Amino acid sequence: MLCIDHMSELDLHYAPVEYLVREAAQQWERDEAMALRRAVFCIEQGIFARDDRDATDDRSQLLVAMSCNGGMPEQVVGTVRIHRGEAAGEWWGSRLAVHPAFRSQGHLGVALIRLAVSRANALGCAAFFAQVQMQNVPLFRKLGWQLLEEATVHSRPHARMQADLGWYPPCHDPVSGFVTRAKVLA
Repeated sequence: MLCIDHMSELDLHYAPVEYLVREAAQQWERDEAMALRRAVFCIEQGIFARDDRDATDDRSQLLVAMSCNGGMPEQVVGTVRIHRGEAAGEWWGSRLAVHPAFRSQGHLGVALIRLAVSRANALGCAAFFAQVQMQNVPLFRKLGWQLLEEATVHSRPHARMQADLGWYPPCHDPVSGFVTRAKVLA
């Protein structure tokens, strides 16, 4: 289990070779995803005081990236949620978080974004949006997103961005998700 309280003191006894990215299917996956969000958005970034949960969580699908040991999911190392917007066909992604010890992998956030948009695409999405922290705008642009406008969200600079759905084929089986290999660090 991932020790969220001591994020900078993560002691791995092995280096994960692969990660499973899918919709959270078990309670421990949801629990660890919520703990990771609290660690990132409350403790690390100080955006929220105690908890980042809100009413949107009640109507969201929670996606997770999990490190695997022997092909079996072991710990949640990244998460994002997707939810319908107010307009017909409108979907949003939010609360994208990757554990600091796994950010050097680089591709985990990309894999979560890919699954988020692909899953919404399979559910009839006509437009997919996110409020992206400004430092992440270049990444989203590389992934086929367009900056629509700058905004302030929770007293921080953000960009409202829209995904090009053509980059993201529909994912009809989010629980199976997909496996991504670990980045080899030289």
